[in-house]
Amino acid sequence: MTQSDQGEYILYTHPDCAFSAAAIMDYRKRKITFTQIDVSKQTDKIAELEQLTGGERLTPVMVENGTVIVGFKGGT
Repeated sequence: MTQSDQGEYILYTHPDCAFSAAAIMDYRKRKITFTQIDVSKQTDKIAELEQLTGGERLTPVMVENGTVIVGFKGGT
């Protein structure tokens, strides 16, 4: 699967979140190229994160080709 085949993937994470770490490992295992936004370092993205979650500061949040997925429940 090439980058153009898989679309755009954005992953909002926090270093203290075990589910963020699990999501990162899952994406890497499945060889999905993604943009990682660490909200602890990119604090200007927190408002974006809150928009995606309905006002909550939750991680991880995955945006896969425009579809928002809040939380990580394991690989496919």
